[in-house]
Amino acid sequence: MKKISLLLAFFTLTFLTACQNTTPDLTVKETSETPLASSTQIIELEDGDTYDLEASFVEKDLNGSLHKMLAYNGSIPGPTLKVKQGSTITINFTNNTGIETTLHSHGVRLDNAFDGVPDVTQEPIQVGGTFTYKVRFDDSGVFWYHPHLREDYAQDMGLYGNYIIVANEEDWSPVNREETLMVDDILMQGDELASYSFDEITHTLMGRFGDTMLVNGSTDYSLSAKKGEVVRFYITNTANTRVFNLSIPGAQMKLVGADNGLYEYDEWTDEVLLGPSERAIVEVLFSEPGDFSLVQKTPYRTYPLAAFTVSDEEVSESYAVDFSTLKTHQSTIASIDPYRSSFDSDSDKFLTINLDMKGMGGSHAMHGGMMMEDSEMEMMNDGDPIEWEDTMSMMNSTSNTDTLEWQLIDEETEKTNMDIDDWSFTQGDLVKIQIANPNDTTHPMQHPVHIHGQRFLILSVDGVKSDNLVWKDTVLIPSGSKVELLVEMSNPGEWMIHCHIPEHLESGMMMPFKVSSL
Repeated sequence: MKKISLLLAFFTLTFLTACQNTTPDLTVKETSETPLASSTQIIELEDGDTYDLEASFVEKDLNGSLHKMLAYNGSIPGPTLKVKQGSTITINFTNNTGIETTLHSHGVRLDNAFDGVPDVTQEPIQVGGTFTYKVRFDDSGVFWYHPHLREDYAQDMGLYGNYIIVANEEDWSPVNREETLMVDDILMQGDELASYSFDEITHTLMGRFGDTMLVNGSTDYSLSAKKGEVVRFYITNTANTRVFNLSIPGAQMKLVGADNGLYEYDEWTDEVLLGPSERAIVEVLFSEPGDFSLVQKTPYRTYPLAAFTVSDEEVSESYAVDFSTLKTHQSTIASIDPYRSSFDSDSDKFLTINLDMKGMGGSHAMHGGMMMEDSEMEMMNDGDPIEWEDTMSMMNSTSNTDTLEWQLIDEETEKTNMDIDDWSFTQGDLVKIQIANPNDTTHPMQHPVHIHGQRFLILSVDGVKSDNLVWKDTVLIPSGSKVELLVEMSNPGEWMIHCHIPEHLESGMMMPFKVSSL
C-alpha cells in the first residue's frame, strides 16, 4: 500500500500542476469551410504507377454530430491501395494538416529512405510541404500507412489507411468478396472530442484509451451479405493503445493470415486478438440468414462494433465447400524452411521493458490498477496480463513525457532507448531477440513492439514454441511474458524498434539498429 500511495501522490502532484499550467491544445473546431468526409475508395495500382495522397482536415459524423478530424484524400480511413506483390509505386504526398508530419508504410520492407521516420530517414514535412515516397511491396498480405510524427494526435484523428498486396502465388482459398476493417477508438468529452496538447504528449502512462468505438472510422458501420457467402476480412487495429479481441458470434470464422501474409496452416477460431498495429486475415462463412455483430469481447464487458445483416437470398456461387477445408499454405512454409535450423539456437540479443517514474527515486511496484469513481480510488487486482480499459484516467491523462520514461533496456550493455548504439547487423543475418515484459515494474501492462524494415517469426511465448508460424512486424507482449523472435535482417538501412503505443514511443520507448549492405 505504501508503494501505491507513492504513485498516487506523484500523479496527484502532476495533476495539480497540470491544472495550474494550461497549454494550448490541438483540439479542432467545426468550420463551414471544411469538407465532409467521403467514403473510402479502393484504388488499384500497377507496377510503376504514381498516386497523389494528401492529408487534410474533414468534418466527420460521429454519433450524429460533426467533428473536425484529419483524413487522407478526404476519407477516414484513407484510400485502400491495392497493389500486386513485387510492384513499386510512387506516392506524391502533401501535408495540408496543421502540424508537421511524415508518411510511414507500416510493415512494408521498402527502401530505408522512404520509411517516414522523422530526423532518421527524412526531415519532417512542414505544413503545406510535399515529399515523394517510392514504395516497393515484396510481401503479400495486409499493411497500412500512418504518420510517424505526433501520431498520438494525427493518427488518432483519422490519418490511417490500408495497403492490400495481392499475392503472386495461388495459395489463397476462393471467397465471394474481400472487405477491410480498421478497428479503432477515440476519446470524447461529452459531445466533443477530447483535447490534445500542442506543447506536450499526455496519457504517457497507459496510452490514450478511447470511449467511442470505431470501425472504418464510423460508429455505426454495417455490412450486408447473402446466405452462403464467404467473406475475407483484412482487419487492422489502428487504436493508440486498446487491444481488440474480436469475434462474430453465430458465424464460422477461420484465421488464415496476420501482419505479413499467410500462416503455415489455416485454423478455426472463435476470436482474434490484436494489439495496436497488428493485423489479421480471417475468412467468415455466413451460412444462415439473420443479424450478426462484430464484437469486442473482454473479460469485463462486450462492445458491439459493427452490424452484419445476412439475407435469405442465396449467393450465386457459394464457396462453403472450399471454406470447410483448412488449407496448408506451401508458399509460407517454403519461405520459412531455410531458417528452421536456427530455431533452437541461443538468443543473440536481450531486451527488457521498464518504466522509469522520473522523480520517484527508483522503481515502485504496483500490481493491478486504480479506478476513479465518485472521487474515490478503488483497487483492482485482477492480475490480467492485458490492460483492457483505462482504469486510472486521472493519473493517465496527466502523465506526460516529463513525468515518466518507458524504456527498452539492452541487457548486455544496460543502455536504454536511443542510447543503444551498437545493434549493427549485415544484410542476410538472422538475429534471435528475446524481449521480456516483467510484471513487477512500476506499471505492468502489455506492449505491442514493432520492428521497422524487416520481418520476423515469433518462435516462442513464455517458453512455449509456436506451432503455426507467420511472418510478422509487430508482436503483442502481455505483462509477465517473454517472447523470442527470429528476425530476418534482409533490408539495409537505419531502422527503429519501438512500442506502437504512440504515447510510449513519444516518452522514449524506441531504439535504433542498423543493417549494412552486403
